[in-house]
Amino acid sequence: MPATKAAERVELTNQLGMSVSVLTYGGILQTVRLPDGFNVALGHDDVADYEHAVPRYMGALIGRYANRIAGARFTLDGVEHELTANDGPNCLHGGDEFDRALWAAEPVRDGVRLTHVSPDGEHGFPGTVTAHVTYTLAPRRNQLKLDFEATTDAPTVVSLTTHSYWRLGDGVPVLQILADRYTPVDAQLIPTGEIAWVAGTEMDFRVARRLEREYDHNWVLNAQGLAAVLRDPASGRVLRLSTTEPGLQVYTHTGVALEPQRFPDSPNQPHFPTAVLRPGQTWRATTTYDFEVRR
Repeated sequence: MPATKAAERVELTNQLGMSVSVLTYGGILQTVRLPDGFNVALGHDDVADYEHAVPRYMGALIGRYANRIAGARFTLDGVEHELTANDGPNCLHGGDEFDRALWAAEPVRDGVRLTHVSPDGEHGFPGTVTAHVTYTLAPRRNQLKLDFEATTDAPTVVSLTTHSYWRLGDGVPVLQILADRYTPVDAQLIPTGEIAWVAGTEMDFRVARRLEREYDHNWVLNAQGLAAVLRDPASGRVLRLSTTEPGLQVYTHTGVALEPQRFPDSPNQPHFPTAVLRPGQTWRATTTYDFEVRR
């Protein structure tokens, strides 16, 4: 039976009239409806439509490793691990698993906690990884928070994120990214290893400006906390994204995906922030979305 047949939908609402729906299939953030009634998260009404959706990752949780790992392989503690190659010769988003998994759900205060266990060797990754993602809708603020946790029984690499596509209105969005640097990529969108300055390039969003071309790039965030601000000038809707992660992948081919994460290909780039997780440790990250609507 397709996992979508067994999927549950969890509805969260707050006192301001904001509502969120989360699917246990893929941990998908299906809708984010603001108090003005507008749904700012792109998605499908029918859960079954996600099974073969294009783009594939719409609204889903991503793991074990968000973004690309070059050559679909990495070496950890002297052992080479060969991964599923699902993006040409490279591994993308952990080989495609978390976004199609049926997550277990349990209610928590003002939200829901999802759990998924990825067995040792899945898509070539070592260790059995237990992942938890908690969605919390603030009762008196237009704020949605995602708390990520992961543990393992063997050394491995982890970078979890969410792949929601945001559309705040019908106009051309305006974006600001609080990042002075970014990671240039080759023709296969694999980081070259350089950490370059955005000044004087098309990657410079330190001052908010219109998104008038397509991007699929990782920015090196200046600090934890506020990372990006997305605006729709016509409607006045604003999304402020904060994160504890060091990088932000911006993908603009369908809506605007803002994906906090470790840098792409970090397992093969020792000078990038580490993604290694060992037994006894807990991998944690938090992503917060604060929304503003015109009254």
